[in-house]
Amino acid sequence: MPKMKTHSSSKKRFTITGTGKIKRKNAYKSHILTKKSKKRKRNLTHSSLVHKSDENRIKYLLNI
Repeated sequence: MPKMKTHSSSKKRFTITGTGKIKRKNAYKSHILTKKSKKRKRNLTHSSLVHKSDENRIKYLLNI
């Protein structure tokens, strides 16, 4: 049986932390930044964790 392939776009977007949680980048920070306030853009800079209810789906895509 062939090996399972990792979902290519998922491996670029998510990283696994040391404790096994999945880290992601915040949305709405790529374009149309002129109308967004400095505070809002600054808060979107920090990465956040994937919600617990979505973890199993992403782990399936990453073959974990």
